[in-house]
Amino acid sequence: METCRSYPCDKSPRTLDITEYHKLHQHIPYKMRQRITYFHKPENGVEPASLTVSGRSISGPDIIAEREDRITLALEELPIELQHVLREAQELYVRWQKPTAYKTIGPWSSRLPPGLHAFYTPIHSEKPDGGRLCRLFRTAFGPLDCSSTSGSFTKLPNDRFSHSTAYQFYHILNDLTHFSTYLEQYVCASGDADCKTRAQRLLDANSVDLSYDAISRVVKVTSVWPHKRQPLSIESHPSHRAEVGIMTSDVPAHLESHEVGVAGLLTVLGEDGRPAPTLFSFPSRHKTAPRSSFSSNLLRPWGLHPTMQLKISTKPPMEDAYCSLHSYLTLPRTIFADKYQLGDELFLQSKNLSSLRYISQPVDLEAPSYAMNIWGSSVLLELQPQEVRNGRSWTAEIPLHLRYLAPAEQGYRNISVPWPVVFWACTAEDGTKFPNSPFDRVNLGYDGLFGPRTLFWHVDAKPSEGENLYHDLQVPVLDLGLSNRISSGTATVVLMGLTFVIWKLVTVCLGMNHPPASPKIDRSRRRSRRL
Repeated sequence: METCRSYPCDKSPRTLDITEYHKLHQHIPYKMRQRITYFHKPENGVEPASLTVSGRSISGPDIIAEREDRITLALEELPIELQHVLREAQELYVRWQKPTAYKTIGPWSSRLPPGLHAFYTPIHSEKPDGGRLCRLFRTAFGPLDCSSTSGSFTKLPNDRFSHSTAYQFYHILNDLTHFSTYLEQYVCASGDADCKTRAQRLLDANSVDLSYDAISRVVKVTSVWPHKRQPLSIESHPSHRAEVGIMTSDVPAHLESHEVGVAGLLTVLGEDGRPAPTLFSFPSRHKTAPRSSFSSNLLRPWGLHPTMQLKISTKPPMEDAYCSLHSYLTLPRTIFADKYQLGDELFLQSKNLSSLRYISQPVDLEAPSYAMNIWGSSVLLELQPQEVRNGRSWTAEIPLHLRYLAPAEQGYRNISVPWPVVFWACTAEDGTKFPNSPFDRVNLGYDGLFGPRTLFWHVDAKPSEGENLYHDLQVPVLDLGLSNRISSGTATVVLMGLTFVIWKLVTVCLGMNHPPASPKIDRSRRRSRRL
């Protein structure tokens, strides 16, 4: 096994199992911890001799790699408003996904539709939160359409699998400008330039996550940046524990199909005098499907019943396990899928769909968008892969339906529909265990709809050049300008009709006030009749 990619060959790397790795990350009360990981291709490694470790800092040449920053905070280190919200939560997971496609070389393979996702379980399910969580979201992320957990969130079927949260929320959010400003103003201490720099760097991240559970009582904020040239200069605060890893993929002989192996250099700033070589492996439920991609588009003409077409090029990633291909959609309240239409087997076969595995409830098929409070709906569909040759792609079509939207000037409103995610769900062998992975991104909504031994192989999105991961539609609605003229004309006609009715009523009433004249009798005719 080759283990000399990022450390001297004359020194054996320290081999860790996943349990030992977690021991290095045990909770330190009331003390912030940082974990910074660079993940590079084998050919882009750095020489250990080029790294300088001095006290609580490490520096070296720029490195072409992905970067993950994870900050772990105790509950008492957070702003008071956030503490109040988390003390009422059993679990809270906030996930933000960038609306641009990217590929990963590291262990961060999991995907979500672009935008802001929140998954929440309160401690007391029967006690409403009074809108406190939504107020926090609006403060941190900007003007979201969120009023309360009971009003704006949808329920998840956490009675099926215990690892699923109780509620879900979604909002289209293209960037984290507002969140970055919030961190600078309310989280970063005055004069803490390093904290403010970190907050500004979130604008370039591929994903940003916030995770909390009542058992650990800590908050983990994780950010991942794309594969590009990264500066390698880190300095930690004296009261914080900071760990820096420079890793690359490795395939040891004992590696199982559900595991990921990594090797590289590990440094704990303030404790280590130089980077230490390390090698370890860990189970991972999320991987990237090899040589796979998909694209999404809405078939024209859109009309009020658009069809989302998925063009897919993939094959089962595991030959010795049962795998099924799925697509997971998060649909804003402006558009929805009809569960009754998707329950017709013949109709599904004609669209290369296998079955509707899940749709959030309730989904009102008639209500206009402006009369709804919930954010929208999520849909999990099992696709029916087609046999193709020479790497050609095949298509699946998902029928959708637009809701009636509020009137607007010029008679049109613009809406956005996020791309779905596509993945293979494969069953792991009996007895396979998945302890907490140091890099897995879990609690994504759809993973709670599968068993705990399911492996997810993600298919990369492949949009056209310059295209993001949103479908933008222009929907016809009632024209406010035309509506005003129609309203004025209608009011005039009604007023004229009312005037006519009143005039007729007055005429009748006036006629009733004057008794009719007595009829005149022609006496000459009466005499002639007597004669």
